[in-house]
Amino acid sequence: MSNTTQAIIFGGAGFIGTHLARGLVASQKYKRIVSVDLSPPRATVAGVEYLHHDVRQTIDSGISDGGLADIFNLAAVHVTPGHPDGDYYYTNVLGAVNVCRFANAIGCREIVFTSSISIYGPTEAALDEDAMPAPVSAYGRSKLAAEKIHLLWQSEAADRKLTIVRPAVIYGLYERGNFTRLSRMMERNAFVYPGRNDTIKSCGYVKDLVSSIIYMSNKNDGVSVYNFSFEHRYTISEICAAFSRVGGYKKPRLTIPIWLMDFAVLPFEALHSAGLNTGINRDRVRKLWFSTNILPKRLVASGFKFSYDLESSLLEWKRESDLRDFD
Repeated sequence: MSNTTQAIIFGGAGFIGTHLARGLVASQKYKRIVSVDLSPPRATVAGVEYLHHDVRQTIDSGISDGGLADIFNLAAVHVTPGHPDGDYYYTNVLGAVNVCRFANAIGCREIVFTSSISIYGPTEAALDEDAMPAPVSAYGRSKLAAEKIHLLWQSEAADRKLTIVRPAVIYGLYERGNFTRLSRMMERNAFVYPGRNDTIKSCGYVKDLVSSIIYMSNKNDGVSVYNFSFEHRYTISEICAAFSRVGGYKKPRLTIPIWLMDFAVLPFEALHSAGLNTGINRDRVRKLWFSTNILPKRLVASGFKFSYDLESSLLEWKRESDLRDFD
């Protein structure tokens, strides 16, 4: 809204939050931008105030300066696998409740909530926003529950706006997840395909994600729910080929049956049980075996234009990181 003076980003210190803060600063829409997070910022963005708070606790309305505020709720426990099931519900569901209560307390009229394509579960068939959610993980179920909490908040007043974005695998500068792990394994010539090399992994570049959030929230006058990923659904072999071209890595050639991969990771799971976390386990291997074939139907229909494809975004990530995160 034209008289909104501040943006409050819950989870603003993380990977996506840092890029969103930069995008909001660049938009010059807000006089004040506040990041509220439990963790220190991955990178400090000029013009952003950083506050320390846990969304699992009641949020003080004093965070707002009294002016109208737009809220961006990115706060979540999201690494999966990696946490006990209860942690996802405790943070993602209770956090949604507390953020919505805070929104009520300060008279907020607009929330943007980042959900996840995990609410659909793994799928070989292409799914768009009209598909029935079928989450198979605590993370996916907690995100779906959080969507409902935000939808309840929006339904309580006619002038409230809610934009829900369901991102696929997101990568770029400051990312420490799937694509970073893949590039490091390929650099060591250690990546092998688990069971198949045609797994579809819907994905998207963080800068396009931020552009889509600003674009879709500006167009929204009530409730907008959309998937975010590239329109082209890349296979794991296409992703590896792009990394090979950009990073100069050798292309993976070996495909190992999934049952053998499950057997091979047992020693790493034993190390984890003994207190040494290697990050290698059967659940993570199987994430590469199952497809996440998600279509951004509503985003494309809205007229949004992507600025990048997979290879151009990897090239930019490499340039911006000066090889810190890419290698």
